Amino acid sequence: MTRGLHAVCLAALAFFMLVPLPAFSQDNRIVVGSKNFMESKLLAEIFAQLIEARTDLAVERRLGLAGTQVCFEALRTGAIDLYPEYTGTGLVSILRQPPTGDSRTALNVVRAEFLKRWDLWWLTPLGFENAYALAVPRSRTDDFPLRTISDLVKIAPSLTGGFGYEFINRPDGLPGLETRYGLTFQRVQAMQQALKYQAAAAGEIDVLDVYTTDGRLAVYDFVLLEDDRQFFPPYEASGLIRGSTLAEHPELGLILGLLANAFDAKTMRELNYRLQEGGESPEVVARDALSALHLLTGDAAGNQPVPHREGLFAYAWSKRTTLMRRTIEHLSLAGLALGLGILLAVPLGLLLERHQTVAETVIRGIGLTQTIPSIALLAFMIPVFGIGMLPAVIALWIYSLFPIVRNTYSGLRDAAPQAVEAARALGMTEWQILHWVRLPLAAPVIMAGVRTAGVITVGTTTLAAFIGAGGLGVPIVAGLQMANTTVILSGALPSAALALMIDGFLGKVETWVRPRGV
Repeated sequence: MTRGLHAVCLAALAFFMLVPLPAFSQDNRIVVGSKNFMESKLLAEIFAQLIEARTDLAVERRLGLAGTQVCFEALRTGAIDLYPEYTGTGLVSILRQPPTGDSRTALNVVRAEFLKRWDLWWLTPLGFENAYALAVPRSRTDDFPLRTISDLVKIAPSLTGGFGYEFINRPDGLPGLETRYGLTFQRVQAMQQALKYQAAAAGEIDVLDVYTTDGRLAVYDFVLLEDDRQFFPPYEASGLIRGSTLAEHPELGLILGLLANAFDAKTMRELNYRLQEGGESPEVVARDALSALHLLTGDAAGNQPVPHREGLFAYAWSKRTTLMRRTIEHLSLAGLALGLGILLAVPLGLLLERHQTVAETVIRGIGLTQTIPSIALLAFMIPVFGIGMLPAVIALWIYSLFPIVRNTYSGLRDAAPQAVEAARALGMTEWQILHWVRLPLAAPVIMAGVRTAGVITVGTTTLAAFIGAGGLGVPIVAGLQMANTTVILSGALPSAALALMIDGFLGKVETWVRPRGV
């Protein structure tokens, strides 16, 4: 084997060695999930802490999953056991049924249908509704008073709307409003939840969708428009749990039943405010909420200091253990995916060079994977592989293939034709030419593809947080939700440093394998 191929295989082995062995599954474990917004994380943390306080079950948290469909598929396929959901979302987004203004009817429909179709159980509602509403800055109502959504319809063609990614696509979101009200805007901008408030305050957008229990409503001066045609369905918050989980651990139904009607909208706005504007963690706020209900005892109800906003270095130091764990997770995911990519893509490139008539077709087919949005590719994996490390590694591995295959094939095909012809003239076999001439000359080009794949893989790994695989995407997503630059940078800067480190390491390998004189 040539020095270059040795180096490529050693690089793959080095990345495999970075990856810890996955933990074995635990029978006595409950996996609690949530969507990627603050209230969902808070409710999931409340579920998790209550289960930990009242049972001997171990709780694994998979918080911040990317939206309704990802959470639902994770629950349906058994990747998680429980997550907080809203009846209107279950009715319209999952069951695809028309909205109803009757909260009891909505609850009864989703209970019956989810049981019949998937053996999923809706628990007793938590006591509050977190509905969608449209809001406009009060300053926009000076010239044209707005009270209802019908009022908005008259001037909407001259306005810019800033809406959440789900809201723009959900049938109980913007598409349904367009149908029910004939509501159209001059321009629609998709935005993350926290950024919409800032954009509206700065005058960059005129209308936004809000949650009625959002704590930021106490900070920003908005007018909530009345849904005068009763378009939005009821959105009662509840726990959604697998029937098989309840059958195995029937005590969960009783324990989570302690939260029935435990919170009202005012309480949730106050709790959400602490998360969104106070910078407190879901763990602290959840513990305080359960303590106020006298559902925690002993050490679980103990007081902890309230966090405050810090500078980047102070924050990173205070979270050093967590950030180190996230960095190891990130490096493990990226390293395993890149190692798998090298082991498949390099031999495939060698094979394609021997069959050049089909090579470009195959390589272009692999290149099509680069056109699939990363988060979509991750979501596609969930029905088959669940959530967590496995689907993330598979998706990242697929993304790593194209640059390595392309460079391996091109490097071998174009490697010093004069030297190859001279080797043939000396009577060398094709295998000897490949072994002693073409691979050594192509090794730098192959390593350039590996370096490109390495940087792409490290960057894309930040999205693994959306399917519960951890990594440095977790603080990035949390910071975006809180509009907190410090938290974002605590994940983004280490991720960038990892990309530079891996590129630097592979650059050294490339220098080592480059033949002298090339």
